[in-house]
Amino acid sequence: MRQILLLGSGIIGRTIARFLVSTGDYRVRVGDVDTEALARLMEHVDVETVTVDAANPQQLDAALVGCDAVISALSFHFNVGVAQAAARAGCSYFDLTEDVETSRAVRAVAEDAKSGQIFMPQCGLAPGFISIVAHHLTKTFDQLETVYMRVGALPLFPSNALKYNLTWSTDGLINEYCNPCEVIYDGRRIDVLPLEGLEEFSLDGVRYEAFNTSGGLGTLCESLDGRVRELNYKTVRYIGHRYLMHLLVNELRMRDRREVLKDILEHSVPVTFQDVVVTFCTVTGMRDGQLVQISDARKTYHQQVDGENWSAIQVTTAAGICTAVDLHFEGRLLNRGFVRQEEVDLDTFLANRFGRYYQDAGPTQAPRCASQISVEP
Repeated sequence: MRQILLLGSGIIGRTIARFLVSTGDYRVRVGDVDTEALARLMEHVDVETVTVDAANPQQLDAALVGCDAVISALSFHFNVGVAQAAARAGCSYFDLTEDVETSRAVRAVAEDAKSGQIFMPQCGLAPGFISIVAHHLTKTFDQLETVYMRVGALPLFPSNALKYNLTWSTDGLINEYCNPCEVIYDGRRIDVLPLEGLEEFSLDGVRYEAFNTSGGLGTLCESLDGRVRELNYKTVRYIGHRYLMHLLVNELRMRDRREVLKDILEHSVPVTFQDVVVTFCTVTGMRDGQLVQISDARKTYHQQVDGENWSAIQVTTAAGICTAVDLHFEGRLLNRGFVRQEEVDLDTFLANRFGRYYQDAGPTQAPRCASQISVEP
């Protein structure tokens, strides 16, 4: 049985804990500074808990004793320190970060990895699963033209002007809306502005907008550099959301006062567990001399598990990182060093006991995940 240190007992952390413990293959030690959150988690999941300040290297080292891997479900600010602690302990490392600089720093730590020790950041939804899908679609082409990735975690019942509810890390959300966005344009890697590149599309009769946000591509820009004319990632929202966020972030200059923006959002925008995760990936290129397009569109809905309502973002994010952990210990990933999301085979991912949450249809009247792949000649 593998011993896992899980750092963070919040919305995503407690889902990860339940997923892993339910298999009987993992013992989970959960670390957090919030003792009340740890106590609540212990009431529902059979875990060991330890009070840990992730900013304290000595406390991290102590918590990692005897562990085979560490999972960070913390804000990206702490992840480099956690990765360094994993390196000292000789265990593997997984996180959910969307922060580009954090992933680069983790990659530097991974250079000194031991045999059997991997460092795999960005294991959630986006970056994460969407990179696996996009890379899978690119394999069917003789020559690539464009790769477009669109992802959104949205309330099922939007009722405010933003048409949005908080579903995950506010720090991560603000990061995406404020930091430069890496893309490939006309064959060149460049940075573009967040909240720009506005577009609209329809899926299943619902109209959405999408715009540039930071971090969603993960390492795909590097993997596809020199192979694709255009590659970009955009966040999906309901029509009108981007206009109001542009007002807050740019015109009122909240990008320079992120703690103030975080306070406003967390005290004004409620959390919801009734949500839907939309992923939409389209790749075009040449195949047998013909220009071809392939699209993969999925909707994952919130669901009841053991009498508890789990949000779609909880399910998809936890499924992503738990699948990565499973595949590592099954020997299906690289055996040492830094591992990119796109190095994971999509079919292998979906066949996994956690990855199936992206594929299971569930009840017809309220599918947990509805997916469709289409090919247009």
